[in-house]
Amino acid sequence: QVQLVESGGGLVQAGDSLRLSCAASGPTFTTGYIGWFRQAPGKGREFVAAISRNGGIYYADSVKGRFTISRDATQNTVYLQMDNLKPEDTALYYCAAKDQLAYARTGYDYWGQGTQVTVSS
Repeated sequence: QVQLVESGGGLVQAGDSLRLSCAASGPTFTTGYIGWFRQAPGKGREFVAAISRNGGIYYADSVKGRFTISRDATQNTVYLQMDNLKPEDTALYYCAAKDQLAYARTGYDYWGQGTQVTVSS
């Protein structure tokens, strides 16, 4: 089973940047996608970005142009660079992984515990 540990969250001001990290361990060679999701208080969990083992990249429209997902295969780590942060980006950010190499935005099998990002105005 794949284990995921997020880090890098924090409290920043609008316009600032943060980089989240997701360290994966276990049988990661079977992973089809690793993605980032977020959940704001009182709202459902939403897709943010994903990267496939073949290098395919997907973003939610709300973060396109501001967030960048990347992976360091040698370190089994996926990053989410978040620039020009807005107060509406405030949420608990989760890293997730799935075995199937299809449907980048849904159907994830493994989840981390989350890291909090708070953006003040």
